[in-house]
Amino acid sequence: MEGKPVVPTSEAPIAGGSLVRRMAGMERKWWILLAVGIGTFMSALDGSVANIVLPLVSRAFGSDVATVEWVVTLYLLVVSGLLLSFGRLGDLRGHKPVYVVGFAVFVLSSALCGLAPTVGTLIAFRALQALGAAMLFANGPAILTKNFPSAQRGQALGLQATMTYLGLTVGPSLGGWLADQFSWRAVFYINVPVGLLALLLSLRFIPHDPATAQPERFDLAGAVTFMAGLVTLLLGLNEGYAWGWTSPAILGLLATAGLFLGAFVVIERRVPNPMLDLSLFQRRLFSASTASAVLNYICIYSIIFLMPFYLIQGRGLDPAQAGLLLTAQPLVMAVAAPLSGTLSDRIGARLPGTVGMIILAVGMFLLSRLGPQSPPGYVAAALAIVGLGTGTFISPNTSALMGAAPRHRQGIASGVLATARNFGMVLGVGLAGAIFTTVLAMNQGGNSTTALFSAVDASFLMATAAAALGVLTSAARGTQA
Repeated sequence: MEGKPVVPTSEAPIAGGSLVRRMAGMERKWWILLAVGIGTFMSALDGSVANIVLPLVSRAFGSDVATVEWVVTLYLLVVSGLLLSFGRLGDLRGHKPVYVVGFAVFVLSSALCGLAPTVGTLIAFRALQALGAAMLFANGPAILTKNFPSAQRGQALGLQATMTYLGLTVGPSLGGWLADQFSWRAVFYINVPVGLLALLLSLRFIPHDPATAQPERFDLAGAVTFMAGLVTLLLGLNEGYAWGWTSPAILGLLATAGLFLGAFVVIERRVPNPMLDLSLFQRRLFSASTASAVLNYICIYSIIFLMPFYLIQGRGLDPAQAGLLLTAQPLVMAVAAPLSGTLSDRIGARLPGTVGMIILAVGMFLLSRLGPQSPPGYVAAALAIVGLGTGTFISPNTSALMGAAPRHRQGIASGVLATARNFGMVLGVGLAGAIFTTVLAMNQGGNSTTALFSAVDASFLMATAAAALGVLTSAARGTQA
């Protein structure tokens, strides 16, 4: 029948067969979303879940805290440094092959982490796990963008964003429960059956996308200089508040990062097939969406860093009570993100994205007013407003960023999006940590609890300013979506 006009006849099997094929096509994309969503959830979960079991790992191996912290730090650095490389590799070799290999690496390394006999091998296996996670993060949005029509792009990416935030926010509570019921190794073992299921879904439903038709070489020099620059930058930001922002080590790391990233820009401007197509940032929609994403994640990770200090250390709540209050944010966000994504498919990204950042700024300001007597309802309401703002913002912003990149640059756009998230995460924790520790040090002579509340409020004011700046960058993106 292909190539011939369809003429209404009494031959029902033809019409019925066509309908079945259309229904099968409609269902396939949602299976793709499920496969990508599980991968997104798992890799985001593992970025946050290990923090809760670090004391148990330290006790099990008899290691000091500084050594065990590399279980988390190295994972972050490897993921961040490889996102653009694997996004570009997906553009060159096909996103499905890179994504599927990433899933296989992630599942295998999760099992190895659970089996790790020493802290050194655990750190090494976490680096391998980060390798797989980078492949997943860098290609997931590109796969969704290619397999969903533009009229549903915001909805699909909104649902994926929901999985990212759920993974980041439920990680500590889920990890604590698994460690309490079984052992710290269960935190890694749980990835194996879930990951195998998602791997099978990916193999079955994600369509094969051919390699680029035009022969292009992988930009190895750009990949190496970018990874070296970003890793040294993130390490400096990550450890700045612990080592001291003016310490020789931190200043040396930041200077080295500047040299590597400067060399990266020079290379990308000269090579014929750059790893990062800098011309993408000449598109206001792309650059404004990237900047807005960074500012959004600065706010979110400020909350993740500061709220445990406020709730547990300042207010005396136990971890279970604190975790219950903190769920207000991801629950509201999980509802708002897909709805906002669907709305942005109809009216564009600028209005819902900007409104989302305004709501987020209001929520951050309310958090900056927290005190020793703030009712739990006030805390939950402020977090819910943050969740509403984030959910309203993230889907349109992601859709705008991915839609601004041409089809043959979707992998690069995915890598930029994921890099913006990780950069915002480290910057948020670094800035909040710097302000938090500075205010505490300034109030050493006074009441320690009062100083803690002052430090939390000052840090949240910084995040409020970041959200306010995000309102401007979101509004500056233009009307295109």
